Amino acid sequence: MGLNIKKYTEELKNLNIEGMFDNDFLLTWEKTDDEIKAVFTVADALRCLRENNVSARIFDSGLAVSLFRDNSTRTRFSYASAANMLGLAVQDLDEGKSQIAHGETVRETANMISFMADVIGIRDDMYIGKGNTYMKEVAHAVQQGFIEGVLEQRPTLVNLQCDIDHPTQSMADMLHIIHHFGGVENLKGKKIAMSWAYSPSYGKPLSVPQGVIGLMTRFGMDVCLAHPEGYEVMEDVQKLAAKNAELSGGTYRKTYDMKDAFENADIVYPKSWAPYAAMEKRTDLYAENNQQGIDELEKELLSHNAKFMNWTCTEEMMKLTRDGKALYMHCLPADITGVSCEHGEVEASVFDRYRKQQYLEAGFKPYIIAAMMFLAKSKNPEKMLNKLLSGGGVPRCL
Repeated sequence: MGLNIKKYTEELKNLNIEGMFDNDFLLTWEKTDDEIKAVFTVADALRCLRENNVSARIFDSGLAVSLFRDNSTRTRFSYASAANMLGLAVQDLDEGKSQIAHGETVRETANMISFMADVIGIRDDMYIGKGNTYMKEVAHAVQQGFIEGVLEQRPTLVNLQCDIDHPTQSMADMLHIIHHFGGVENLKGKKIAMSWAYSPSYGKPLSVPQGVIGLMTRFGMDVCLAHPEGYEVMEDVQKLAAKNAELSGGTYRKTYDMKDAFENADIVYPKSWAPYAAMEKRTDLYAENNQQGIDELEKELLSHNAKFMNWTCTEEMMKLTRDGKALYMHCLPADITGVSCEHGEVEASVFDRYRKQQYLEAGFKPYIIAAMMFLAKSKNPEKMLNKLLSGGGVPRCL
C-alpha cells in the first residue's frame, strides 16, 4: 500500500495546485489541467487508504453543510460519505425550517451556517441563470465573513449540481472511464457519444450533458453531442467544448442523428434533458409564480418529447458502436423501458448488462467529492497523505 500512496504523492508534487487551497469547486472549466488531475489523483489515493483500512480523517471535528434544492440520492449520500470519510459531520440546511422563509438574506444565511463549517455543498440545478449565480453569492458572503473576522475559517463551496455544470458527476464519470480503459493515456481518440434520449418526463437539467462535453473534450477524446433539433444546450458551453478539443488534440461536433453519434463509439451516454429555451421559459414562469403557465409548458414539452420516442438506447443501437461493445454510461436513475416506465431512455436488457459498470461509475463520486474537499483544506496534500500513513496509519475499522 505504501508504494501505491507514494505513486500518488509523487504525482501531486509535479502539479501546480496551490490555487486549490482555501478555494471552491464550482465549474470544471474554471480549474486547470493540473488541478483536475490532482482531484483524480487524490480520489484514487483516498480509495486506496480506505481499501487498506487506513483512516483518512484529516478533521477531528467540524461541519459539512449541505443544501439540496432538488431531489438527490447518489449525490446526497456521496457528499455525506465524503465528509464522514474526512472526519466532518454533515448538517443538512432545510430552507423550509430556516429563517430564509422570513426574509433572511443570502449573506446572513451563509455566515450563520458557517461558524464551524469547513465545507458547504449546494445543489441548485432547476432554473437557468440561478444556480451558479447563487453559489457565487454564497462564496462571496463567506469570503467576506472570513476577511472581516466573523468566521474562523473560510468554508469551501462544492457544486453538487447547478444550472450550468455537474462537476462531481462528470468527474466521477471521467475517473470511471480512466480506470475502464486502463489510464488517461489510453483515452486519446476514444469516441464518446453524449446523446439526448427520450423520457416521459420534462424539465431535466442541462448540467449533465454540459458537464460531460465541457470535461471530456480536455482529454483528446472525440466527443459527439447528439440531440433532436430544438434540444440545444448552452452555446457558451459548446464553444468551450470546441476550444478544449482543439487544445487537447481531440474533436468536438454536434449531430441531430443518434445513430451517427453511436457509430463506432467507444462510450455512449444516452440521457434526457430539456431544451435550453424551454428551461429559460420555465425559470421566468416560476419567477412570476405562474402555475398555469408552468402546467401548459409541461404539457407542451411532453408532447414534443413524444415525437422522438425512437431516440432510445436499444440493443440495435448498441450494435452500431465499436465492435458492438461500447461502454454504456448514465448518471442514474435511468428511465428504463418496461421497468421504470413504459418507454424510456434505455432498453432493459442493455441497462441490465451494464448494471455493474454503472454502479462502479457511481462509486467514484464519494471519492471525487472527498478529493475536492481534501485539496481545498490541505495546503500540502502530499504531506497530508503521508501523515495519514505515518506510524503505519490509523485503522479505520478496529
